[in-house]
Amino acid sequence: MALYLNSNTMKTPIIECVPNFSEGKNQKTIDAIAESIAKVPNVALLNVESDPDYNRTVVTFAGSPEAVLTAALDATRVAVERIDMSKHHGEHPRLGAVDVVPFVPLLHATIDDCITLAKRYGKDVAQEHNIPVYLYEYAASAPHRKDLASIRKGEYEHLSEKLADPQWYPDFGLPIVNKKSGATVTGARTILIAFNVTLNTPSIRIAQEIASTIRERGKPLKDTYGNIQTKSDGTVIMIPGTLKAVKAIGVYLQHLHCTQVSMNLVDYERTPLHRAYEEVKKFAELFNVEVLGSEIVGLVPLRALLQAGAYYTNNQPFPDTVLIEQAIASLGLNKIRPFNPEKKIIEYQLVNVPR
Repeated sequence: MALYLNSNTMKTPIIECVPNFSEGKNQKTIDAIAESIAKVPNVALLNVESDPDYNRTVVTFAGSPEAVLTAALDATRVAVERIDMSKHHGEHPRLGAVDVVPFVPLLHATIDDCITLAKRYGKDVAQEHNIPVYLYEYAASAPHRKDLASIRKGEYEHLSEKLADPQWYPDFGLPIVNKKSGATVTGARTILIAFNVTLNTPSIRIAQEIASTIRERGKPLKDTYGNIQTKSDGTVIMIPGTLKAVKAIGVYLQHLHCTQVSMNLVDYERTPLHRAYEEVKKFAELFNVEVLGSEIVGLVPLRALLQAGAYYTNNQPFPDTVLIEQAIASLGLNKIRPFNPEKKIIEYQLVNVPR
């Protein structure tokens, strides 16, 4: 399947939205969120993926800018009504019930279009639900707010401390904790790939060590006694990671009794799927740990799979279908949960987007 555009659709802007909700167990809540999006005209619900250990659901939908904004706001209303952060527990870092809502330009849309949507979304959510809202990535109001991990630091449990700091007053809403809903982060970004590599070990220490070794930010330098080393001004000395444009954490999966290196590949041209996979595999071997496979959360660009397929076939001139099959097999994308290219590749899903 391929994406074909006719003359009537060439200038229609298509924007993707990938909200992350802090609920991965209650199917009724997950279904209600998905249904609120699916019923919005000029929006296509492309993917819904939940994980009970992460206690998190990632939803992907796309459509015209106004329709996407409407769907994001409708889904937020459902999530805010049904999710209580004071009772939430999960392996994935989170700040609120509607944790992060990124807008992504796909076709005939720009980052500026997405920044505008993020700001409108943030303003409406803060006003309607009394939720503090932060802007991140391209929509960030200050350099220290660009990185999502920095905004999430301390998570929901320490949100009151963050909001008490003038450096972390929200971009929209009052610096007052919403105990039920927490805070929400929204912004504009380019396409990223959420990529998890599963390790055959229950040791979270090993998963965290591998994650901190490969991620671009790296890890703190320690002396032989394990003490973190700092500069004269008190800032921590960091050892850079081995991969560029990669964010990573170690996560324990209770239902599989194993761990994952959970990554965001924020620029898959700089660090493609196969490079990230092989790097995790290399360091896992140093711990005598086997890699069980991997999974992609949400959708993935066709080019990313073709890159991996070409790598694992030594750049032989095979058809796209063969390269995709090789990528799936070599990355172990079918080992943890089924991987259906027709449902997981962005370009294949775009044929479902109204124009």
